[in-house]
Amino acid sequence: KMAAAMGRAAGAAAAGYTALAVKFTERQRSPHCLLVKEHQVREGTDTAHPPRRTLFVLNVPPYCGPDSLSRLFSRCGRVQSVDICDKPGPGEKKDKLTSKFFDHKTVKGFQVAYVVFRKPAGVQAAKALSQEGPLLISTESHPVKTGISKWIANYEASIVDPKELKAEVDAYMQDYDKKMAEEEAKAAKEEGVPDEEGWVKVTRKGRKPGLPRTEAANLRVLEKEKQKRARKELLNFYAWQHRESKREHIAQLRKKFEEDKQRIALMRAQRKFRPY
Repeated sequence: KMAAAMGRAAGAAAAGYTALAVKFTERQRSPHCLLVKEHQVREGTDTAHPPRRTLFVLNVPPYCGPDSLSRLFSRCGRVQSVDICDKPGPGEKKDKLTSKFFDHKTVKGFQVAYVVFRKPAGVQAAKALSQEGPLLISTESHPVKTGISKWIANYEASIVDPKELKAEVDAYMQDYDKKMAEEEAKAAKEEGVPDEEGWVKVTRKGRKPGLPRTEAANLRVLEKEKQKRARKELLNFYAWQHRESKREHIAQLRKKFEEDKQRIALMRAQRKFRPY
């Protein structure tokens, strides 16, 4: 294992990365290697991860979260933010998730991280950590759960409290209704009022805006049923026409068969035996 780790570290060094040995517990024999380097991009291409102040980290385990990386690199300088992603790519500022039950993704593999420092000196100090021994990520004050303890914690977190879920959904719907009411009031206020250039904004609220949702849905279902019934009647009409044509064809075949029988009987009656 040590030889394989040294081989990976040598390959990473050739690619411009610096290998940082980390441990999650004191009893861990083989350290885990985090590969770090300065995040370099063109100006304006990555707004969330500014150059010269961002440390790009590879080989981040799934059980190592943003808080763990922030505590690990805080000795190098003040950490502004830590962004963990599935794969490298241009980052954009994301809205902070406030929901406890929704928009949560399960991490299944190793990831990459972007550690943004307040000052550029933090990046160089983080790269210099390779000269030290294995760094401890999990401490008594801030333990990192792994193995069975993490599975148990994930299972306990997956159990949903109906009361909390209902409270969150109700709060979301109240905010949504409030937002829609504000937009409708604003649209009604601006309706028919020309702008600076004299144009009047025309909005469309639907074909039947006065109907409630349930009645509109019922009308759509009835319309679909009507179209389906008309299509079925058309198919039945063509089927009836097809049956009639087949019946006429069979009648013609029977008539021709009877005519052929009579013709053959007449030819047999007219045939005479003439040996000489």
